[in-house]
Amino acid sequence: MTVLDTKALNRATLARQLLLDRVDLPVSDAVAHLCGMQAQEPQEPFVGLWSRLRAFDPAALDDLMTGRRVVRTHLMRRTVHLVTADDALAWRARHSSMLRQRVLGVYRREFEGVDLEELTTAARAVLADGEPRTMPELGRALAARWPAVGPRALGEMGIAALLPTVQLPPRGLWRRKAGARTVLLESWLGRGIDPPAPDGADPVGEAVVLRYLAAFGPAAVADLRAWSGLAGLPGAVAATREKLIAFRDAHGRELLDLPDAPRPDPGTPAPVRFLPAFDNAILGYHDRGRIVDDAHRGLSVAGARVVLVDGRVTATWAVEAGAVVVTPLRRLSRAEHDAVVEEGRELSSFLSDSDSDSNGDGDGDGDGECTVSG
Repeated sequence: MTVLDTKALNRATLARQLLLDRVDLPVSDAVAHLCGMQAQEPQEPFVGLWSRLRAFDPAALDDLMTGRRVVRTHLMRRTVHLVTADDALAWRARHSSMLRQRVLGVYRREFEGVDLEELTTAARAVLADGEPRTMPELGRALAARWPAVGPRALGEMGIAALLPTVQLPPRGLWRRKAGARTVLLESWLGRGIDPPAPDGADPVGEAVVLRYLAAFGPAAVADLRAWSGLAGLPGAVAATREKLIAFRDAHGRELLDLPDAPRPDPGTPAPVRFLPAFDNAILGYHDRGRIVDDAHRGLSVAGARVVLVDGRVTATWAVEAGAVVVTPLRRLSRAEHDAVVEEGRELSSFLSDSDSDSNGDGDGDGDGECTVSG
């Protein structure tokens, strides 16, 4: 079995994540290809898409959200994700058990003795009028019936686990700040979620396996589980195995992949890329060594924004007084420094005035400011 070293896995990841070359894709197609984008920080997906797409216009994502073609909902790992409406409806039922168990993992004692089906019915009745509500508002409405549980746990269980809900715009729109107001997913989209397969089959799980590998492969089953949070995936993997090929990594783990998916030469040059907080290019794996050193692994869960240099996490970045400020994690060569500053200036222009360099391909006017500290 062919062994793929870390550099080979890195270049494959960059290619699948649209980070090796910016691509000409409609925003909805990019979100679908990436299997959604982690979005608990509402503005971060804009940077993620700017780093991946040519001619990215933030208004295009705004239009998808207000037009109800892309939604913000709790899905993988019980985290708010930006996903297409079609994927939200197709995947939600498969994620229900995981979402419930993850909230119970936080509030298990509070929900002892509570009939969750009864709670689901009550929460749905509260939200049935279509009036947007926050988690605390739903929790307070349910607390009269379950006072011992507490409104915070009730609100989170109802909105993040028991019921398919969506966070409404203007939350998540470009340069807009708004609280999380939710309605039922079916109400917002005018369509019901796809029901589970009645015969015990797992067509959604099988589809997720193939979609994940297209966006993240080659990868181990443990990587797929870490990204999705789902249980029961070995059966879906077994059902799709005849469509897959296998490799091994340097540690001997089996890696699965789609036969025709891109696996670039390990020597392929990788451009500097600025990633937003919680980008799934990093969080989408159990073993993140293909893109971040173990010494810096904690950055990926701490909400740090990172810079890829030669495909690896090499710096963090932040916006200070309108300028992009980069803090290296190691000494940069002169060429690396210059490439980071150039890309940082493009990002600064995008963040300060997207019209000044909307193409995001490094050919804009570059009038933004970027400094490298240290």
